[in-house]
Amino acid sequence: MASPVRTIGLTGGIGSGKSTVAQMLKALGATIIDADALAHQLTAPGGAALPAIAARFGAAAIGADGAMDRAYMRQQVFSDPQAKQALEHILHPMITAATEDAARHAPPGQPIVFDIPLLVEGIERWRPRLDRVLVVDCSEATQIDRVMRRNGWERAAVQRVIDQQATRAQRLAVADAVLNNDGVDLAELAQQVHTLWQRWQLPFNAGHRQDPAGEGNVQRA
Repeated sequence: MASPVRTIGLTGGIGSGKSTVAQMLKALGATIIDADALAHQLTAPGGAALPAIAARFGAAAIGADGAMDRAYMRQQVFSDPQAKQALEHILHPMITAATEDAARHAPPGQPIVFDIPLLVEGIERWRPRLDRVLVVDCSEATQIDRVMRRNGWERAAVQRVIDQQATRAQRLAVADAVLNNDGVDLAELAQQVHTLWQRWQLPFNAGHRQDPAGEGNVQRA
């Protein structure tokens, strides 16, 4: 029998439902390490990344509240690939260090899920640290519709974010398993997560009842 999975990289495009899956995995007993949340901490008032961001992008990159001005920086990285690379050069090593520190403090024996929006973009850095890569997948049309309804964004704004991220094909190419979140309800998505959890021999949360599960829409486990 194969060894149980201990570290999982979870990813998906904007609006894919990745955060919903992360909460389902947490309910099953995983420790979730959210790279996006760590990035927010690094760029919040007093955050460790702010001096380097201000030095590279100027005072306009820091808002009146003392945090990184996300709207300003979004405009910079969307209009200038070099600005995007410069911001990533500042943030990615700090995010990696923060995730490693969080993993060291995870409860012993508990599976760890690294929730990483840009996992594919950094796959060479992440792959050696992960037992499995899990992708939450849906069509681009579904992504756009969800983000427009959830965030109130214009279609063009959502499309710009999608265009900055890895493509759907690139995400699927690195996946060890894929959860289909297109045209399914929450119960069906939860069933897929539950099935995969069983297949990967992950320990259940003590309060979670283990029910037999079919294969559902889980692929490539």
